[in-house]
Amino acid sequence: MNILLKCKETAVSVIPVMIIVVLLGTTVAPLGTQLLFRFIIGGILLIIGLTIFLLGVDIGIQPIGEQCGVALTKKKSLSLLLIASFIIGFLVTAAEPDIQVFSNQVKSMYQLVDKQVLIFMIAAGVGLFMVVGLLRTIVGIPLTPVLWICYVLIFVLTVLVPSGFVGIAFDSGGATTGPMTVPFIMALGIGVSRVRVSSNNDSFGLTGLASIGPVLAVLLYGFLLSNHIQTDGQSAAVVSEAEIAGLGVFIQQIPSIMHEAAFSLLPLVALFIVFQLCLLHLPLFQVFRIAMGLIYSYIGLVVFLTGVNGGFMLAGGTLGALLGANAVQYGGWWFLLLLGTGFVLGAVVVIAEPAVWVLTEQVESISGGTIKRKIMLLFLSVGAAVAIGLALFRTVTSCNIMYILLPGYIVALLLTCICPPLFTGIAFDSGGVASGPISSTFILSFTLGAASATGSNGDAFGVIALIAMTPLIAIQVLGLVFTKKRKVQ
Repeated sequence: MNILLKCKETAVSVIPVMIIVVLLGTTVAPLGTQLLFRFIIGGILLIIGLTIFLLGVDIGIQPIGEQCGVALTKKKSLSLLLIASFIIGFLVTAAEPDIQVFSNQVKSMYQLVDKQVLIFMIAAGVGLFMVVGLLRTIVGIPLTPVLWICYVLIFVLTVLVPSGFVGIAFDSGGATTGPMTVPFIMALGIGVSRVRVSSNNDSFGLTGLASIGPVLAVLLYGFLLSNHIQTDGQSAAVVSEAEIAGLGVFIQQIPSIMHEAAFSLLPLVALFIVFQLCLLHLPLFQVFRIAMGLIYSYIGLVVFLTGVNGGFMLAGGTLGALLGANAVQYGGWWFLLLLGTGFVLGAVVVIAEPAVWVLTEQVESISGGTIKRKIMLLFLSVGAAVAIGLALFRTVTSCNIMYILLPGYIVALLLTCICPPLFTGIAFDSGGVASGPISSTFILSFTLGAASATGSNGDAFGVIALIAMTPLIAIQVLGLVFTKKRKVQ
């Protein structure tokens, strides 16, 4: 792999976000010199970290997932495959950095929520639906009817939980699919499908199904708390000068981030050791290559999270609060500026997500180059732009999230009936990967900032859900266009 090419790709993805924030932060929404400087340093660290992380994914995490999937399937023991897949899904999700951040944000809004119970429910949901997804692949059940059943059940449950918890439940499905979870789950599904079928149609869809589990699990948790849950209505997005002063904050965060990243990788390391000793028996040079990949992934994740937590999240919250306050006070073009900023940020932020690069690479590889990465990135960008624009509109107007989610998912599910199965699987995987660490830090902070300024704090949750929903439609539309184009040729 050409690491310089990877660096160029990530820089092209992240730099537009930096330009937008710097332009706004020096003109209509002044962020101050210190915060802007930290944001720029954070952006540079993000580019470096993402480059190293993606290198590690290619030579470490993906091979582990594919080798495990192939080895488990060749054992011809359905019970072993399903039990192992549940354990893998549970452990990897429980260690996902995005889940730790997300659960803290939920706890800050709903005091009765137990953080550990919430994490357990989300992880169990992923594990259970990994079992469902792999069982579907092995038995050969089409993806479309499984999706219909699952989402009908989800929308029935939404009637039974507090309205504010609906956005949290859908957000949890997007937050689970972070930089650790996605590469492993996708590679595991591809490994199983390669042994099970000769067609590529079942190579995708496992990540999309795995992200359904947390939604159902959190809705169930919300139902159990429905008679007691209350929101404290507080959301502190704007940071003080004392909090942004100095670059020492980057160094101060490194120990905790190193611990967080190590905790994320340890389940994968442990699983690889167990599989290597019991099933894989890979030659020493392959073990060494995978070990180097894991080390790269760890270093990249530490640098990446340091940049995101040290600069991106603070700038996002402050920028959202400033624009939101002006939109409330002055209305008119300030309101349009807030929505327009969200639209543009959505278009460029989604392609800076680590998991998006992993997915688009795998799609281009498995399709033999017929489905181009650039085309997928374009459709994902448009979908995310619409999603964040809708999320900010909802935040400012206090529109019920179900008025957006219900028709959106109805359209997405109807498209499954006419879209090629391969694109349906890719679309529902895309919904998960589009909502990764940058969305759950910078974009969610931006939305929380706008919500704090407009007084609609409970409506801030749901932005990740909308980012996860729009690719379901966009990629299936791409599938229809792709099919029509091939017929014309």
